[in-house]
Amino acid sequence: MIILGSTGSIGVNTLNVARKFDLNVEVLVAGTNIKLLNEQIKEFNPKKVVIANKEDISNVNHLNVSSGEDEILNAIEESTSQTVVNSLVGFLGLKPTLKAIECGKKIALANKESLVVAGKFIDQSKLRPIDSEHFGLWYLVQDKKINSMTITASGGSFRDYPLDKLKNVSIKEALNHPNWSMGNKITIDSATMTNKMFELVEAAWLFDTNKLDAIIETKSLIHALINFEDGSSTAHIANASMQLPIAYAILGKCDEQILKPVDLLEVGNLEFKKIESSRYPIWDIKDEVLNNLDLGVVLNAANEVAVSKFLNSQIGFLDISKISLDALNKFNNVSAKTIDDIFEIDKEVRAYCGT
Repeated sequence: MIILGSTGSIGVNTLNVARKFDLNVEVLVAGTNIKLLNEQIKEFNPKKVVIANKEDISNVNHLNVSSGEDEILNAIEESTSQTVVNSLVGFLGLKPTLKAIECGKKIALANKESLVVAGKFIDQSKLRPIDSEHFGLWYLVQDKKINSMTITASGGSFRDYPLDKLKNVSIKEALNHPNWSMGNKITIDSATMTNKMFELVEAAWLFDTNKLDAIIETKSLIHALINFEDGSSTAHIANASMQLPIAYAILGKCDEQILKPVDLLEVGNLEFKKIESSRYPIWDIKDEVLNNLDLGVVLNAANEVAVSKFLNSQIGFLDISKISLDALNKFNNVSAKTIDDIFEIDKEVRAYCGT
């Protein structure tokens, strides 16, 4: 397989699955964590390696190393592997998704932005989502009439924080996720609830419905629920390990234990909370976005600019959602007719939010 983003948490978990099932890794694509990349190269012996920065090439212990976005696309096109695991962060992941589809490869997709910004132009027959929420929904779908779907959220770093103090929170506090350790951007997106907005848009494309909602489940053990027309609901319960959805996405099925089962007696109780827009202002536009999925490209571009500004100490935490909401208000009539429109809208929104 080809692993895009091998040194991130999804990439590391994918390599754990590869180790467990003795799978061949043909290409590793990584960013700037060269130390970890070299450890992965030593163990998995890929044919090709692509990194982010040209100046790091000499530090990589491999004879076939290149850098940059175009080289990622070349590696996908030239490889014999039929599976691409795309766990790149942000809009950067869209072109590799499109290239993998063009080459007829199967995509294990953790790059949610691909579907968020360009779902209407992506052939989903080749996609297997790695997000635990979408995996949970897929796992639960039965041959019964569905009323609606619900995914869960952890609530992020500030779910229990006094509202009047959110204005002055630090970057360090925002990156302190209560349930697990993830990359900086997704941790911030979790804190603003933008990540859950993205996942609802993904679900809308994957399951062809806008009857979607999310609730907070503080222990991150329930990942998704399906509510049927007969009034019953089913829930997907599993310990939080990305290795389960990754194994299914790559192998198609899995008949052996991947993670430790949940012991409900040990858990004792579960806590559910409503997602309140007083704490997560982005939630105000949930229905608007679900009823016009073209807005996904606007939300993603504005959010990427805003999160970058926050992580560079240029704006406060609450300004992230303000920038996104302002952009959605400004560009609320966008309509993408072609994939080129997506790139043009993305550029316009970034220019607007960058000023």
